[in-house]
Amino acid sequence: MVIPQAAVPSQDGSQDFDFLYGTWKMHNRRLVKRLQGCQEWVEFESTNECHPLPGGMGNQDIYRSDYWPNFVGLTFRFYNPENGKWSLYWIDNRNSPGVMQPPVVGSFHEGVGLFEGPDLFNGKPILVRFIWTVLGEGRARWEQDFSPDNGKSWERNWIIEFTRVAPGTLAQPSLP
Repeated sequence: MVIPQAAVPSQDGSQDFDFLYGTWKMHNRRLVKRLQGCQEWVEFESTNECHPLPGGMGNQDIYRSDYWPNFVGLTFRFYNPENGKWSLYWIDNRNSPGVMQPPVVGSFHEGVGLFEGPDLFNGKPILVRFIWTVLGEGRARWEQDFSPDNGKSWERNWIIEFTRVAPGTLAQPSLP
C-alpha cells in the first residue's frame, strides 16, 4: 500500500523576501478614508530597512515616516517550510501600540506575492490583502487592499513604491 505524502511546495520559498534586504526610500499613496468610497489620496515619503532574523527564521523590517510624528512600524515575516507559506505580522507605535496585528499569510508566484488574512477595521471584521511585486533590480511595490464582504469586493487603499538606496545615504527620522 502506498501512503500519499503531504503536499510539498514545488519550490522552496524561504528566500522569496531576500530582494527586500537593505535600505529603501519609499513613496506612499494612501487613501484618506478607507472603506468609505473615498477617492482622495495623500502622498508622503518613508524609509525602510530590512534584515534577516537569526537562524533563518525569516526577516524583519523597520518602516519610518515623518508623516505621523515619530512614527515607527515593524514587520516580522516568518517562513513555514511545511506549507511553503509566509506569515507577515505588523506592529507600530501609533495604532494600538504594543499589539501585534493578525498575520496575513501567503506566498510568491512568478515575482508576485499574495498574502491575506482576517482583521478588524473600525470594529468590523474585514479581510486584508497585501500584494508584493518585484519590479526588477532595486525596485518593488507593496499594495494593501481591504474587503468588508469576505473577499467579494476589494478596495485598494495603500500603495508604496520602493527604490533601493545605498546603506547610510538616508537621513532617518528621529526617534523619541
